[in-house]
Amino acid sequence: MLRRLHLDQPASFAFTPDNLAWAEAQITKYPEGRQASAIIPLLWRAQEQEGWLTRKAIETVAEMLGLAYMRALEVASFYFMFQLQPVGTVAHIQVCGTTSCMICGAEDLVAVCKEKIASEPHEVSADGKFSWEEVECLGSCSNAPMAQIGKDYYEDLTAAKMGELIDALGRGEVPLPGPQNGRYAAEPLKGLTTLTEMDSGKHQFNASVQLAHDIGDTVKRIDGTEVPLLAPWQGSGKATKKPAAKKPAAKKDATAKAKAKPAAKAVKPAAKAAKPATKAAAPAKAVSGATAESKPRTMSAPRKSGADDLKLISGVGPKLEGVLNELGFWHFDQISKWGAGEVAWVDSRLKFKGRIERDGWIAQATKLAAEK
Repeated sequence: MLRRLHLDQPASFAFTPDNLAWAEAQITKYPEGRQASAIIPLLWRAQEQEGWLTRKAIETVAEMLGLAYMRALEVASFYFMFQLQPVGTVAHIQVCGTTSCMICGAEDLVAVCKEKIASEPHEVSADGKFSWEEVECLGSCSNAPMAQIGKDYYEDLTAAKMGELIDALGRGEVPLPGPQNGRYAAEPLKGLTTLTEMDSGKHQFNASVQLAHDIGDTVKRIDGTEVPLLAPWQGSGKATKKPAAKKPAAKKDATAKAKAKPAAKAVKPAAKAAKPATKAAAPAKAVSGATAESKPRTMSAPRKSGADDLKLISGVGPKLEGVLNELGFWHFDQISKWGAGEVAWVDSRLKFKGRIERDGWIAQATKLAAEK
């Protein structure tokens, strides 16, 4: 399918201040000279803000990454996740039409879109709220037929359910994504026959649906204030342009210091025995800026009342709970008291680094301890 820029283009594009801060923070994920790798998240954010990718948006992203306009256009026109023409103000619906979904009724879903939205794909509805298209496999074959609406999957659909979803969205409601027939995730329709002991129901919804429910931005345009701007590797607090720009410089200075040390070591062999401790400590602190580890209070066994179910903390599964127990953590109030040093200590001993801050364990544990 030939994908071209829409004929009618706005004269300008600019990220909102919060989205600009978010975009600049994403660029710091990539090493010097590799910032172009941030093109997909930045293009996606531009589309999240405007609803579709305009020429000016693509060019703005290219300029931020030091790319020729054509390079950015190549990416935008290659991936079907990017819309190169205006879409509905409420939602753009992508109906999967590949084998599994086709066999299970995708053509009926397309018929509903034609009836309720527009007769042709990519055509905006008369009220301007919706647009639709048929796409290739979205990878949710076990829950066929399905459609992606906004940012989330609506699965196990019927023609009647598709109509209800469109009507609900038109009224300003945001229907819960995920399976629409009562399934928790992708288990057999008749229920689990294996792995029946797994605690799949510890959350009200499966992980993807739970996240969509908690963030609440399923079909909303994004101005940067709806979701956390900072990724776990950048700590907490509000994102700004300056800190994001300073990261690479600090790393570069630390690398220069690390390279300078060996020279001094070679000139004065006699001081070799005294240097290593200082040498090892200084670069580590300068390069990572990591918080010094401080061991939290641990317990050899849970209290007489019994261990808390740490799996109630979003992001903690059976494996992580076992690791935490081995480290000496059995209760919510233990985790709620961790400071930065304690977090660093625990994080360095987990096989799933970064989860503590990313999933907000401390805030969750504090709440769970209070409820208990």
